[in-house]
Amino acid sequence: MRIGVTISVDVTKLEKERFFKGKKGTYLDLTAWIDPDKEDEYGNHGLVKQSTSKEEREAGVDLPILGNTKVFYRQGGSPTATPKPVKGQSTMTIAELEDDIPF
Repeated sequence: MRIGVTISVDVTKLEKERFFKGKKGTYLDLTAWIDPDKEDEYGNHGLVKQSTSKEEREAGVDLPILGNTKVFYRQGGSPTATPKPVKGQSTMTIAELEDDIPF
């Protein structure tokens, strides 16, 4: 099943020590928990946090929630919510989204 998800992140909460250099830029690993079948009172379907290492998880490190996820498209179904466009962000139709997904 394919789903389209918008992710909203409060960048002021990012721990910059977790950024790392790659061949083509600076990166940050994020982890999202998404349940497309459950929606909270704000229409969100999950949350986003910075990723932790196995050792950190075993030690009980719990990083703050950075933002939310919202499912806006389900393959073979209709959008569950209509995301509000963000200033400067392009919007895609469902057909354009399906054509742009490489799998």
